Amino acid sequence: MFTSTLRLYCTAVQRLVAFIGRGVSILMPMIALVIAFEVFARYFLNKPTIWAYDLSLFLSGYLAALGGAYAQQRKAHINVDILYLSVSANVKRIFHLVSGALAIFFMAVVVLVSIDKFNEALNFNYRRMSEWAPPMHHFWMMLIVACSLLILQIISDIINDLYHLVTGRDLVPVSDEDAEDDNGN
Repeated sequence: MFTSTLRLYCTAVQRLVAFIGRGVSILMPMIALVIAFEVFARYFLNKPTIWAYDLSLFLSGYLAALGGAYAQQRKAHINVDILYLSVSANVKRIFHLVSGALAIFFMAVVVLVSIDKFNEALNFNYRRMSEWAPPMHHFWMMLIVACSLLILQIISDIINDLYHLVTGRDLVPVSDEDAEDDNGN
């Protein structure tokens, strides 16, 4: 019962993170279109926009932050290879546990600060200091969601690593797609 609950949690988090990670990938072509439009408007029409820079900045922030949990799921974050590549799989899992605990602490701090900043931005109608002056509250909400999503993914990874260290088996089997990504295909 306990194992199936853990497996259900990990599977649900994997699906949610994969859905959001793939979903935010649409932001990359949107950023390219916004920048291409700005270049066209500035150099061919001689009428630069007041919104393209801010919009591309926000979209880039959304892409990077919301893609963080997906990168964690895909093991795309960096390691200290000189240490990481020279140890056994179980020691790597212990490294993951330590770095995961530190990351959760840091992400929790960012969530708490972002909640305060979100409330401030709403109460005082904070806007970006630019000609367009878009509101800033959505950015803080995105950070809350992105960091919370990363915390969920790291907890899932910790559960998987602990389960493997105790039982010697994977809690959630590696899918064919994940195996292909791990092999560099």
